[in-house]
Amino acid sequence: MFADLMGGFAALANPETFLYLVGGFLMGLVFGAIPGLTATLAIALLLPFTFAMELTNALVMVMAIFMSGIYAGSVTGITVNIPGAASGAITTMEGYALMKRGHGAKALSLDALASSIGGVLGAAVLMFVAAPMSEFALMFRTPDKFALVFMAVVTVVIVAKGSIWKSLVTVSMGLMISTVGFDNMVAQGRFDFGSANLIEGVQLLPAVIGLFAICELFLQGGAKARPIADMPAFNVRHRDFWPDWKDVRDIGFWTYVKSSVIGVLIGMLPGGGASMASFVAYAEAKRVSKKPEEYGNGSHEGLAAAETANNAMCGGAVVPLLTLGIPGDSVTAIIFGVLLIHGLVPGPGLLTNEMATIAPMFAALMVAAVFVFLSVLVFGPYYIWLARMNRGVLYAFIGMIAMVGTYASTYSVFQMWMALAIGVFAWLLRLMAYPLVPMLMGIILGPYLELYMRRTLITSNGDVLAFVTNPISIGLYLMTALFIYFLRIKAPKV
Repeated sequence: MFADLMGGFAALANPETFLYLVGGFLMGLVFGAIPGLTATLAIALLLPFTFAMELTNALVMVMAIFMSGIYAGSVTGITVNIPGAASGAITTMEGYALMKRGHGAKALSLDALASSIGGVLGAAVLMFVAAPMSEFALMFRTPDKFALVFMAVVTVVIVAKGSIWKSLVTVSMGLMISTVGFDNMVAQGRFDFGSANLIEGVQLLPAVIGLFAICELFLQGGAKARPIADMPAFNVRHRDFWPDWKDVRDIGFWTYVKSSVIGVLIGMLPGGGASMASFVAYAEAKRVSKKPEEYGNGSHEGLAAAETANNAMCGGAVVPLLTLGIPGDSVTAIIFGVLLIHGLVPGPGLLTNEMATIAPMFAALMVAAVFVFLSVLVFGPYYIWLARMNRGVLYAFIGMIAMVGTYASTYSVFQMWMALAIGVFAWLLRLMAYPLVPMLMGIILGPYLELYMRRTLITSNGDVLAFVTNPISIGLYLMTALFIYFLRIKAPKV
């Protein structure tokens, strides 16, 4: 196995393969940073072209897109408060608070370092403990998956800044929105009012675009422009993007390690994804923090925890794909297609029979994680430049790209209008100080919460005790109770 892994790294020394790695990484940066153009969309657009690629080049390129795309969602979130993807929501909250105080370079450097550490550790887990960890994931039965998603929903509510009641309102709205559309379990539409357009439901990308891009455009359009002269810290040099090692020590070694473990474990569970990983890691970091009052106001710990888990998730998500044939998220679902196109069937025998073929994929994920940190040293000043651009030009461009990205991912004019409607509604909520992140997480997690609840009730013939009879689910409920106690009941008043 070790020889195969070394062979995977050796394959990257091939100039052609290395160029595919770099090209995929840059493509992921662009698609991940621009709202509406996600890493999922980038790999989906690349999929037809992989027919003509060598297998090694195709796998290397998609893994580089995966890693950089997950990271890049935080770039525009930190600089202009519009995350490129849903997974950048927590980083946006903490990073943009630092940006407004003139610490944009620091936020971007800590963000990139955390992403790189999480990505490297996640790739290491993928390489060495894929099989044992996939066996652990198999232990999660349907009630356990419900308990995990329930914990994530509760976590979203209790970590949101401001009134917990307003967070409950918006997460409930998100859960209700997630029920609109076709119900696969009974093969009929719900809450579609007889509309053929609503039968497809409210898709995730229009929701993200509406809640963050369109809403932010309305808010910024109505706000008084801040003169560039009031932004002295934005005149930065490349060396300003080296992390302050005092900040890194304050964040703590165990914050990075624990957040990486959380990201890997959640990434291994189907439906987990980067958003859930970042929220759970953020909540855990806040629970044990000596400075919880900083969370929501530019916390270095919070930013690092969320972003470390984000990219550690990448390695975890690939584990069930390769060992069980179960994609961990939408990106790995498309990677599944890349493997099938080239005659590789993901499943228990893949790593045993094709380890030498798959090894460059592991190596590419780790090298791309290192590139994440190097990228901020090269491109950091240009990221900051986004905040100095003429706001009218920048927001017009973001609005255009967001709507085009919505159409490109859904091929539906109706979903474009849906993104606009959600954006207007979100704008009204923001004016009344309602948090939007809980609504987004309700939309993301709602289908899984409902699916696992209904499956548990069906398989148990309606016995509600089935939710609390497995040790794993009981443990998750106890963790949820601990989160509520430490983060809300015993939380310091600030």
